[in-house]
Amino acid sequence: MNIQQAKEYIKQTVRLYLTKGEFGEYIIPVERQRPVFLLGAPGVGKTAIMEQIASQLNLALVSYSMTHHTRQSAIGLPFIKHTEYEGFEYDVTEYTMSEIIASIYDTMKETGIKEGILFLDEINCVSETLAPSMLQFLQYKIFGRHKVPEGWVIVTAGNPPEFNKAVREFDVAVLDRLKVLNVEAEYGVWKEYALERGIHPAIVSFLDMKREYFYLIENTVNGRLYVTARGWEDLSDILKLYENSGISVDDTLIDQYIRNDSVVKEFAAYYELYNKYKRDYRIEEILKGGATEEISARAKAAAFDERLSLLSMLMDRVISDIRRNLNDADYMVKLNPVLKQIKNNSFGIENGNADQSDKVLSNMLSVIDTFRKELYSLKKASAVSREDERIRMLCIRFIETSYKEALSEKEPFDIIKTKYNAELNKVRQKTHEVKEELHNLFEFAGRAFEGGNELLILVTEMTVNPYTSRFIARYGCDACLKYKDELMLDERNISMKEEIKELLEL
Repeated sequence: MNIQQAKEYIKQTVRLYLTKGEFGEYIIPVERQRPVFLLGAPGVGKTAIMEQIASQLNLALVSYSMTHHTRQSAIGLPFIKHTEYEGFEYDVTEYTMSEIIASIYDTMKETGIKEGILFLDEINCVSETLAPSMLQFLQYKIFGRHKVPEGWVIVTAGNPPEFNKAVREFDVAVLDRLKVLNVEAEYGVWKEYALERGIHPAIVSFLDMKREYFYLIENTVNGRLYVTARGWEDLSDILKLYENSGISVDDTLIDQYIRNDSVVKEFAAYYELYNKYKRDYRIEEILKGGATEEISARAKAAAFDERLSLLSMLMDRVISDIRRNLNDADYMVKLNPVLKQIKNNSFGIENGNADQSDKVLSNMLSVIDTFRKELYSLKKASAVSREDERIRMLCIRFIETSYKEALSEKEPFDIIKTKYNAELNKVRQKTHEVKEELHNLFEFAGRAFEGGNELLILVTEMTVNPYTSRFIARYGCDACLKYKDELMLDERNISMKEEIKELLEL
């Protein structure tokens, strides 16, 4: 199965394992909860999906790599305990709590989240001294003398032996206590993630044409050559930083992430060509509706790879702007009821009264403290997405700056209201600009790619991408709907799960 299928299967398994009966007991006893074992090549996204699952299910996540654990660190250190039975005294060997089990208790204590996922990576690389204890752990969820707390589901992962020399092949006794999922790299699934994650468009368009380079493991006389999904994602992040810093990109940089000389040379050549297209076609002008006839004619006459690169650049810019705009709108939506709460909790006193001003300021400090504690708990539990974290940080910054500006005001809530409405107007203005960008993208594509597969690619990507589909559902896009009808893509429609949220002024 691919990584997306594995993710949905694990989510389903976790939900079922955490299902409770009539008296609050877990229906499937702990000893019958077989841990999931994700078996797949390195870099396919096994760790990434665990973070997504924990965030989506509102569970805590504790992750450990088993490669560095010895018997002592995983099971605990021995100590002598003096005890007595019916007058007979004797000493016995006990064990301190396992570092792994202790981490779960620490997480529950600091976050208040009582259920979660214990993710043990490289489980088939455990040390020789620890291996005999794995049977007991997998069956009864016990390390040493200490059990994994109830409500914590165990998911494990590892690489097949051909990818890792440290791998110990499991025997039947171990495998019979696991739910084994064999995961394979699949570009189509990764591309959906790449568009959502904002992977550099040069990488996405390159892999669209060279799918065989998405994941590649080769044994040669010069050693093992490899290209992984993790490598492409890490390369994407560093490329963006280099570009923002004005630093030139060369083969040496690419080779640090893509360990295959042929792929490095081909991507380096394509990246240089990609940047040339970016300069020549003047992306900014196209999205502002100022594409000249010369640019449209050049795109129309260009080879397929050049047209695909151009389309990728345009889509990346629009998707990036849409994603940011939706994120900012969600920030406004989240902030609105919080500020109304500050207002409602403060105005039992006459407006302009010093006590009323103090109450507003006190409530603002309380909200800041609550936001920070919630965010800390979510991050500690690995149960917050990057976007949700950004929204929460924006809320904290807004209230903090408003608090500082309102300290000397007689009616501090007026500062909050004015500041909020100003932010809201900025979001609305940006929404209008992004909507124009989207319209201009389709108008240009209709002229430059008329009758070509590029238009089909554009409509499909805009329909499937979670950000653009949500934006179009909320604000509409006549050009997209027109081309979708012309291309008969109604059967590709995905359900718009996001409800349209209205932004209300205070």
